[in-house]
Amino acid sequence: MKILVLLKMVPDVVEELEVAPDGRALDTEFLRLIVNERDDHALEQALLLREDAGGEVVVAGLDAPEVDDVLFSALAKGADRAIKLTGFPEGSGAPAVAGMVAGTLPSIDGLLPVDLILTGCQALDDLDGMIGPLLAAALDLPYLGLVAAATVEDGGMLVSKEYSGGVLGDFRVELPAVLGIQAAAKPPRYVPIAKVRQAMSTGTIEGVAASPAGPAPSIEVIEMTKPESAGHAEMITGSPSEAAARIAAVLTDRGLL
Repeated sequence: MKILVLLKMVPDVVEELEVAPDGRALDTEFLRLIVNERDDHALEQALLLREDAGGEVVVAGLDAPEVDDVLFSALAKGADRAIKLTGFPEGSGAPAVAGMVAGTLPSIDGLLPVDLILTGCQALDDLDGMIGPLLAAALDLPYLGLVAAATVEDGGMLVSKEYSGGVLGDFRVELPAVLGIQAAAKPPRYVPIAKVRQAMSTGTIEGVAASPAGPAPSIEVIEMTKPESAGHAEMITGSPSEAAARIAAVLTDRGLL
């Protein structure tokens, strides 16, 4: 089984995010990027599937700051091949990215055909999670998202998809297919920095220029601002009886009691 995993870099929200002077994007001067959490789970799921069914795991990441470190980390975790896709216009939306990836994959030497393409079901900057389904549509493959479990059986996949309220639906998916992973069967494995450095000295990252795509629907950012404070919380102090009396008074004043 050959599995392709797509990795995306997203802003690290642990850091303070600032709006750029033009007011239409994040300020990238001090912005730190990390791998999308759901994509990291997709990689882990791919490695688990290979352990069960054998085969090959290929990781591909869109060119971005720190993406080389992520790709070398993937090699250190056990990926067999790492590819960096370059040439994506800055600010490309999901339709454009999916179209360019779909157009580029056939040009990568020895990559296709693949049995399975795994992506994260959504990203910090793409909560709609459209890359997976758009890529599947461009490649004319079936897609299933919000995947919480996946196993290989009889040449296909048995997949559990999570719905609201914690309800799981079980599906049989014929291969090849695209899956949007919500969580791997196990937490993403930790890889020591020494092993990553070893991968940097012995492994290679293949650079592949993305093929231009035709016109794609796009969304233009008109303005980006930080939330404005609309009010302040009242901190209630005093004894329990005093606090209870104040809460009752507030609820009464607002017509809730």
